[in-house]
Amino acid sequence: MIKRQLEIINKTGLHARPASEFVLLAKKFESKVTIAKEGGEAVNAKSMVRLLAESIGQGCKVDLVVDGADEEQAMEELAKLIESGFGE
Repeated sequence: MIKRQLEIINKTGLHARPASEFVLLAKKFESKVTIAKEGGEAVNAKSMVRLLAESIGQGCKVDLVVDGADEEQAMEELAKLIESGFGE
């Protein structure tokens, strides 16, 4: 299991297009992927509905946890997507 804290830097946060990109990438991996707003409850990061329900906006710190056979690659790619600001 790998855990990493990241900050959402893009203007729209994890809403609509960025959330969709994140979920599609997370689903490519076998590992379980969860995300939690700082101080919040961890939710399934492969679920668009759960991700949108968290209202993760710009400036939010999130804990990303990846657990499974391909956890290192999954964490690397998902963290890179968040850190890139989703190309905004």
